[in-house]
Amino acid sequence: MLQDFKGKTGVITGAGSGFGLELARLLAREGMNLVLADVQDEALNNAAEEIRALGVKVLAQKVDVSKAEQVEALGRLTAETFGAPNFVFNNAGVGFGGLIWEHSLKDWEWVIGVNLWGVAHGVRVFTPLMIEASKKDPSFQGHIVNTASMAGMLNAPNMGVYNVTKHAVVSLSETLYQDLRLVSDNVSCSVLCPYFVPTGIHQSHRNRPGELREQTQPTQSQIIAQMMSTKAVTSGKVTAVEVAQMVVDAMRADRFYIFSHPQALGMVQTRLEDVMQQRNPTDPFAGRPELGEQLKAALRAAG
Repeated sequence: MLQDFKGKTGVITGAGSGFGLELARLLAREGMNLVLADVQDEALNNAAEEIRALGVKVLAQKVDVSKAEQVEALGRLTAETFGAPNFVFNNAGVGFGGLIWEHSLKDWEWVIGVNLWGVAHGVRVFTPLMIEASKKDPSFQGHIVNTASMAGMLNAPNMGVYNVTKHAVVSLSETLYQDLRLVSDNVSCSVLCPYFVPTGIHQSHRNRPGELREQTQPTQSQIIAQMMSTKAVTSGKVTAVEVAQMVVDAMRADRFYIFSHPQALGMVQTRLEDVMQQRNPTDPFAGRPELGEQLKAALRAAG
């Protein structure tokens, strides 16, 4: 398990804000050299300048993680600059909601591209580097953390494409954990499942590529989903700083599941009991029926 970070190398996608930036700050204070990747030029440059000021080496690279060739180039640059990384945080992600049949082809391509392909590219590019390094150096320790969401454990309504991608990231990560155990004692992984944390993910549309932007107005369900997401994210009580510390603690303990809000696991248990008992999915608003009625009324009024 990865215990000592001083002089080691970490790769962080989505490093310009949110969990990525806070983790970069934390790891830099521990003496880890960092490869920072983000799709936002200004945020990335600001992050790189700040992290360099903490006294560690920084490689900053603008990367759209949905593009295979850009992640592959990041892998080559990392290897040329620092060698195999000890830590990879496949963290870049976007949020989007609405009724699942109202997602356009471009909506699906955008969200799957970043949330799922971004993680898949990171795993496919960096894992072989880490395994190869561990074969050459028995003391090498590596750890991969993939950012999913509690939406990877639950299926809240009006969040279709986001739920799909985050469930896929949980599945990918659980499989990665098992696969790594078969071939290496030196490289491990975790999956981060945050709930509502103020990170800016509710403003994901600001980074949506032009070719994947819709020219039509958002549907009523998408507008409602955006409002609900903004309210939930901005009112979150657990901070990105606290979640970054959870990631570090999990790495040191070689703990796979990282939950920012473990109190939400009761809802996960209910979902799994639905499966085990072969009963229909439990009403997600059972505890607060007034919220369900408000959402239902708003959506039906739109129709």
